[in-house]
Parts: sequence; structure tokens; C-alpha cells
Amino acid sequence: MNTDTPSVAAARSPNANVLALSALGVVFGDIGTSPLYAFENSFVGDHKLPIDFFHVMGVLSLIFWSLILVVTVKYVFITMRADNQGEGGSFALLGYIRRQAPQAKILGAISLAALLATALFYGDAIITPAISVLSAVEGLSLINPAFTTAEVPITIGILIALFAVQSRGTGLIGRYFGPVMLLWFATIGVLGLVHVAGNPGVLLALNPVWGLRLLLEDPLHALFVLGSVVLTITGAEALYADMGHFGRLPITRAWLFVAMPCLMLCYAGQAALVLAQPAAMDQVFFVLAPPWAIWPMLALATAATVIASQAFISAAFSITAQAVQLGFLPRITIRHTSAEERGQIYAPGVNVFLCAAIVAVTIAFPSSNALAAAFGFAVTATMMLTTLVMGYVIFRLWRWNPLWAVPVYAVLFTFDLALLCSASTKIVAGAWLPLAIAAVLTFVFLTWSRGLKALVSELVKHATPLASLIRSTAKVPRVPGLAVYFTRDPNGAPAALLHSLKHYHVLHEHVLLLTIETSLLPKVAEAKRLTFELLESGFARAVLTFGYMDEPNLPPVMNALPEDWRVSPMLITYVLGRQILLIPPAHRGLPLLQDKLFLLMMRLAGSATEYYRLPPGRVVELGSQVQL
Repeated sequence: MNTDTPSVAAARSPNANVLALSALGVVFGDIGTSPLYAFENSFVGDHKLPIDFFHVMGVLSLIFWSLILVVTVKYVFITMRADNQGEGGSFALLGYIRRQAPQAKILGAISLAALLATALFYGDAIITPAISVLSAVEGLSLINPAFTTAEVPITIGILIALFAVQSRGTGLIGRYFGPVMLLWFATIGVLGLVHVAGNPGVLLALNPVWGLRLLLEDPLHALFVLGSVVLTITGAEALYADMGHFGRLPITRAWLFVAMPCLMLCYAGQAALVLAQPAAMDQVFFVLAPPWAIWPMLALATAATVIASQAFISAAFSITAQAVQLGFLPRITIRHTSAEERGQIYAPGVNVFLCAAIVAVTIAFPSSNALAAAFGFAVTATMMLTTLVMGYVIFRLWRWNPLWAVPVYAVLFTFDLALLCSASTKIVAGAWLPLAIAAVLTFVFLTWSRGLKALVSELVKHATPLASLIRSTAKVPRVPGLAVYFTRDPNGAPAALLHSLKHYHVLHEHVLLLTIETSLLPKVAEAKRLTFELLESGFARAVLTFGYMDEPNLPPVMNALPEDWRVSPMLITYVLGRQILLIPPAHRGLPLLQDKLFLLMMRLAGSATEYYRLPPGRVVELGSQVQL
């Protein structure tokens, strides 16, 4: 019997190299386009650094060791080991810990950290497309300075076009992501190598002493510089979050053998260039290329930034779907854009929200340097949360030898803390934006989760015991067919069933009380999703469990019922209960603001018919009033 997780299976797959190529297009789009603005931003702005050998080597050393410590050691070698059935990301890490230590007292804090990290991700998803595309378009000013006034309109046009095609799915485009990004990495690596060949001494920055000297001899400037250096590792969380799509080994190969060496060569080439031509700092990335190659580089950079943006947009759709499944957001409309690929989904509401937010951000921060101030904080805060949670995994779950685990973790923690403190200095300059987005979304997540629990508690409190209801229906007339009543309490009679009896005075021949739950596992095998319990008098109880990354498609599950309970789809009636909330002046259960917000979210929640893929002609909705 094969017990390998998906990541292990992918690692042993003979197509691991193909997966590594695909990973270049999806996983490394953000971190791969950082050379467009990260090195330059480390020397400009309010913390301008002298462009001399000491400061250039110090910044380059910090960049090198950020890529080594944060991306390679922390994510590739450590964090990606904490997979939940091969899946990664904040929710997967939470599920992994809950499976390994279900009674841990710290689970509440870990759950909050996962929510905060998810909320911060949306800040990244809003800023990344704006800064990536804008930084590529800014290269037009090298061709003609008059293009400067057109940079923002062109960027907005590209972004709107990108969001306009989301409803068609990304399967066809995705096939070309990997080769385009491979060309991108090869190009920036070669351009960097050409300049390094003219000054190979810049590779001495691999010695961490250069970075330490900058931190110790010029600590004030170094503190601000770290906030820009972090831009070189934006997208590192994607290595972990996208692990389930490609597997740990393909992502590791793509990073160690393609992305990392090419990025290091590109940054080293930029350092060599500005040491020879300090005036090149204003457009250091594009000046790497010879003048005749500016137009091709602009086209390739734009394609790479669109790919980086697409990766974040697709991830936002997926994470939103996971949040709905896990009970942190109400049902929203989600459409599957591919019959073959389960992960390809489209959320119209999220698409409109992201498009409007990104266009607004591009207008408010009309340059890549201005956006950089807003970018770093969300990244560093997310990384810090991951480091804190991984501390629990390393020392309490894996129980690694403290003789070497403590110093390794101390170095990673100290480095992340330094990056976060540096990024915090930019809160006034723009980092307040992702912080505000994360605060609002965390409040929304907690409001829906707490409100849902209060609603279920109220329903359970006033529910009619199922046994007594079954006894009272002994003489109720029956009609052919199967009625599926949705209930959150498997032990009580759903309100919809009571209302149905009250109004129609009749029952179906088979009455199934169905409770739908979401597992902390990303996927649940179809054979293990449904548990069925036969009751008396034509009643049965079932619990249907989906993984938080499964598609909640209900009708096919009806085929898993016992043979004598299977009926024609045209004889199945799905009965939904719709709760109408009443909030009295002396509210209880939730603070008044959360009461109002929860009520609004209930009204805006999508249809259960569409969410569970129910045939509209076989659905009946019955309302009931619930006082919170």
C-alpha cells in the first residue's frame, strides 16, 4: 500500500524536472522579478546610501544572505518539511499542527497567527501586481523620458486587461509560464554574469562579514536598508504555499539550480555596474542590458511581471475558497474554469475587489519606489509569523536536538526580527496599507467564525430532539423519493424539517439528515467522505466531510448511499434552511459591531445551491427566524 504524501510522490516522480519547470512560472514569479526594483530601492529614498565600495558590498552581502538564510534554509530546507498531506501554506501548517497535537494549549494562538498570515497575504496580493508591472513599465523612460507620464496609465491598462481575462481560466496561459520564466532567469543571470566578469570582486560579498560590517559600522542606515533588502525575498512564502501543486523536490530543484544562482548573479551584476557607473543606479536593472536590447528586455520584463501578478491572483482565489471551507468567510460564488484541473477556480467577487484595490493603489503610489515602502511590511510580518509557528513545530513536535536546533533557529528568528523592525520604520511611508488591510480582514474572519459558532449554538439550544420527532411522525403520510435536509447539528431535528411538516403534513419515503463538515486535511478521499447511519421509520443520518481544498460538489455523493437509499436524481429534493437573524436592542453573543457585520455577511452570502452544485430545480428553501 502506498502511503506517500503528494509531496513525496512528486519527489519520486520521473517528471520532477517538468514540475520544476512549471514551478518556475507559478512559484518564483514574484521573487524572480524583484531585481527590477529591490537593489535600486536599497540606495534611494529617505535613507540614501553612498554608492561606494563599502556600502554596495554591504547591501549585496545582506541580499545574498537573505536569499540563503530565509529562502533556502528556512523555507526550502525546514518549513517545507511541515506539509499537510503534501500541501503547504498557513492553513496547511495549522492543520498539520492540529493533527499532530490536537490538545495543545497554544492552538488558539496558532490559529490566530494563521489568520493574520492569510490576511497579510491579501495585502501582498494587492501590492505585488502593482509594483511588479509598474517597475517593468518604468523602463520606458530609458527609451524616451516623455514616456514617464504614461507609465501609470499603461500599468493600469495592463492590470485591467489581466483581470478581464480571469473568468476564462488560466490553464492555457499557464502552459507557457514555466518556459517564459526560465528564459527570464537565464537572461538576468547572463546579464549579471557579464558585469560580474568585469569586476569579480563583488562575489566576495558572499562573505557575511560585509553585511555584518554594514550593520555594525552604519547601524542607522542599515536599519532602513534592511527594509529594502527584504524586497529581494518577497514571494518566499509562495515556495511553501504552492508545495501541493508541484511537490517539495521540484520546487527545491528549481530554486537551487535555476532561480537562486540567476538571482545572485543578477544582483552581483547590478553591484558591479553601479561601482563602475554610479549614475546607473536610477535604472540599474535595465542598464544591465546593452542599448539595443532595451525593447526586448521591456517585453520580457512585462511578461514576467504579468506572470508574477497572475500567480498572486490565482492564489487569492484559492485561499478565499479555503477560508470559506474552513468557516472564516461566508459562501461566495466560485466557478471552476477547468474540467481537468481542480485547482483552477475563479471568484468573481474577489476578482472585482482585487482589480479595484490594485488600480487604486497604483494611482495612490505612482512609482515602484513609492510602492516598495508599502510592500516590505506585509512580507516580513508573514515571515515572522511563520517563524514563530515553526518554532513550536521544531521544538515540540519534531523535537530536534537543541544543541544545533537552538542556534539555527536563533539565527533565523533574529534575522526575521531585524527585517520586521526595519520594515516597521516604513509604516508612515506606506506600510500602513497592508497592515490596515490585514487588520480589517482579520476582523472579518473572526466575526464570521464567532458569529457562525453563536448561530449554531443557538440552533442547537432550541432544536427538537431527533428521537422524539421521529416517534411523532409514525402516522405522517409518505410520498416516493428522497429528501435531504441540511443540518449543522447531527443530533437535533433541523428547523427546515419542522417547518416542512407544519406546512405540508407529509414526508418523503426516505429522509436524510445531512451534516457537512470540513476537515483540517486539504483533501479527503471520496471513499471516506460519507458516513451513513440508518435510523428508524425511513430516517437516516449522514456526515459528509470535504477537505478544505476539495470541491464541495454534493450530487455525486448521493451515489455513495446504501443501495436501498439510492434513487433517481429526479426524485431527490434538497431542503435548505435559511436563517433570518434577529438582533434585539440588548444584543448578546457578539459585540454590537460584530453583530451588525455578521448580519450583513449573512445577507451577502452566496447561495448554497450554487456552492454545493445542487440542481436548482430540485431545491426547496424554508426560512426560520433566529435571535442572537
